[in-house]
Amino acid sequence: MTTEILRYSAFTHDPAGGNRAGVVLDASGLDDTAMLAVAAEVGYSETAFVTGGDVERRRFRVRYFSPLAEVAFCGHATVALAVALAERLGPGEVVLDTPAGEIPVSTAVDGTGAVRATLTSVPTRSRPALPAERDAALRALGWTPADLDPALPAHVAFGGNDHLVLAAASRARLADLDYDFDALAEVMRRYGWTTVDLVWRESAERFHARNPFPVGGVVEDPATGAAAAAFGGYLRELGLVTRPGTIAIRQGEDMGRTSELLIEVSPRDPRTRVTGQAVSLSGASV
Repeated sequence: MTTEILRYSAFTHDPAGGNRAGVVLDASGLDDTAMLAVAAEVGYSETAFVTGGDVERRRFRVRYFSPLAEVAFCGHATVALAVALAERLGPGEVVLDTPAGEIPVSTAVDGTGAVRATLTSVPTRSRPALPAERDAALRALGWTPADLDPALPAHVAFGGNDHLVLAAASRARLADLDYDFDALAEVMRRYGWTTVDLVWRESAERFHARNPFPVGGVVEDPATGAAAAAFGGYLRELGLVTRPGTIAIRQGEDMGRTSELLIEVSPRDPRTRVTGQAVSLSGASV
């Protein structure tokens, strides 16, 4: 393993797309202050740090830091880390012990030769957002209740972190995102949300998403695996998942960093499986 800072873009095969993550495979000698400093230097929405573990058993302790603070779980950095491990140890199963809980991840090489990773989230849950929660977020976003899809009510969903889920009534509403950064950050800190998961339903099997992340010092995430996991729990709680199935989430398109996330959801399993690729940025010109 290495103390080198690796850089990947997750949920894409294209270095110009996806969500970038830092990966440090040997952070055993770094304390909290040092890891936060590295994450700030890298400047991506999250960096994953392997703080210990057992290579033979393929089990590792992992922590995640944004440029501003530690987060309990990060999906895109988990996918990036799993791909980095598969490139060095070979594809297969790994288990990550994170502050949010145990995260099994399987990796495999697809038909194009790329490594795909599937993480299994901690048990998800979802509850209706309180009117005060929803309205405070809408004000910071510059949205009104009329901008929301009444068939998909506002919820606070958990998949390792809490995310406010707001469903836009139209693709145009989702595309027109120009929010008050400081105001939304304050609302998110007040209620303990990691991102606001803004979604639009194209069909029952395909959604579009945007994820403001001002509490991490980032205007918007191009791909958010933790929010995708939580969203699986949201769909299950609403009764929109009646049999095991796969749902595609397209994110980052409005930022010019298109990402594709696949979630597997079952009405009988509270966990969500999130699948995506990651590409190394070593030598990339983007």
